[in-house]
Amino acid sequence: MKIGVLALQGDFAAHATALQQAAWGNAIPVEVVEVRRAAELSGLDGLVLPGGESTTLLNLMQDEPWFDRLQEFHGSGGAILGTCAGAILLSREVLNPEQPSLGLIDATIERNGFGRQVDSFETELAVDIPGGRMAAVFIRAPRFRRLSGKVEVLGSWQGEPVLVREGRVIACTFHPELTGDVRLHAFFLSVVQGTDRVSLKRAFDTRGAVASREERWR
Repeated sequence: MKIGVLALQGDFAAHATALQQAAWGNAIPVEVVEVRRAAELSGLDGLVLPGGESTTLLNLMQDEPWFDRLQEFHGSGGAILGTCAGAILLSREVLNPEQPSLGLIDATIERNGFGRQVDSFETELAVDIPGGRMAAVFIRAPRFRRLSGKVEVLGSWQGEPVLVREGRVIACTFHPELTGDVRLHAFFLSVVQGTDRVSLKRAFDTRGAVASREERWR
């Protein structure tokens, strides 16, 4: 299995490390590569779109046919995990301001919806991933403002969705690579494999029960 991490900006190295740790902890054979050219999407099974600054990311993508290649990658069955700015890129509609996006998750997202840099915070989330509550770091985080019925909420904070999934595409508004908890990366690898919802054994602790459906935002 070959997983790429978009390496145009953001903390792509931390994502690569988290993927490798998650793979080792679950005995999953994975090759992790940094992706800097659109042509390098060929041959990947999964792709991580890291956080950063979404308008900067769009500017960096202008020189190559990234949007076309990413749409083709998704259409051919490739799995994608987008975090923070990556979640913005994946959403169907972007607010504050409006900007182009891939539309691979039927959601409306607001840039900096949780506030400015000074409003950044760390917390724990209720998640529908084995292992109990999950640590999360929010840095100038976007905010989901609308989700269609096709979108599944996997994690919430104070009743709001912060981790969602539509098919083989996962988006979160926080930075999982900064916490040392690699469960989300392990879950993503299981989605790539098509074995999600099975027990993930060594990539996480067991601090409590998985959040109930009643805790999830609609």
